[in-house]
Amino acid sequence: MSTTDDRRFPAALDAVAEIEFPFGEDGQIDFEPYTDFLPAGETTDWFRAWTGNAEVSGDAYLVFGQDGTGGHAAIWLVREGRPLTEQPVVFLGSEGELGVVAPDLAGFLWVLADGSGPYEAVTDPERASRPNPELVDLAQDFTSGDRRTAAEVVAAADAEFPTFEDDILALCR
Repeated sequence: MSTTDDRRFPAALDAVAEIEFPFGEDGQIDFEPYTDFLPAGETTDWFRAWTGNAEVSGDAYLVFGQDGTGGHAAIWLVREGRPLTEQPVVFLGSEGELGVVAPDLAGFLWVLADGSGPYEAVTDPERASRPNPELVDLAQDFTSGDRRTAAEVVAAADAEFPTFEDDILALCR
């Protein structure tokens, strides 16, 4: 089975969807997790609208959440033959914000645990740590290895995928 055929929601994202992310208070995470991936057709419609390019598809993205303005967090299917949990997490914001949030799902969990959401990770990668005990516990339950800050995870993602933003912008019309 290729990664594009596997649309089963990872257990870690099921657990994230159970967490309430209050927004409105200073320093809170602006993130609304879904309980399932956005359907493939809706993902393609969104990606075409985001890029302004009717010829692209959204097949490389599994959207699993959004921020309050409608920016989307997605698993980016770039590592052929690897499971969803080993694929990077990206964010494409409603106002053009764009970036790789984490090199894999484990890294994304540590971003959340450190007090950043996908939007915050892309727009303020050096944001001060604001650990959330509930999300730290969740990250520890679903990852192996040491705890990482959001800044460390985002830096690793940027180093591994330095052309992501340029590649996406090249698709825009």
